[in-house]
Amino acid sequence: MFRVYHEVITLTTSKQFQLVDITKNVEDIVKRSNIKDGICVVFAPHATGAIVANENEIGLIDDIMSFIKELTQPNRGWKHNRIDDNAHAHIGSTIAGSERIFPVINGELVRGTWQNIFFLEMDGPRPHRSIIVMILGTG
Repeated sequence: MFRVYHEVITLTTSKQFQLVDITKNVEDIVKRSNIKDGICVVFAPHATGAIVANENEIGLIDDIMSFIKELTQPNRGWKHNRIDDNAHAHIGSTIAGSERIFPVINGELVRGTWQNIFFLEMDGPRPHRSIIVMILGTG
């Protein structure tokens, strides 16, 4: 029988740019879903944040953050900054993407050996961010 299950992860960010590892949270939600085979959608309903999958290694995290800042932060006359001075975060979210989809096989989230799941904050610090995790499949 086809089933759908979802939960919301809530978190707080402490920096303007930050990667928050949510891998364990997502894996726990997949287990609680009791869905054996299907897909897991991880979605950030924020225009200034993103979901990324990559290695949780401090040097790489620093490299990713440096690249995102270099790519988006220099004010190139961003028109949106006339409104609330965060055009860089909107542009970064557009490039990185608001969601990632992972297979669920035999009740387990499938990801690469070095792939962790992160919320990418680009407009922090924020007291409340939500991540929707939805699992669709059979079980």
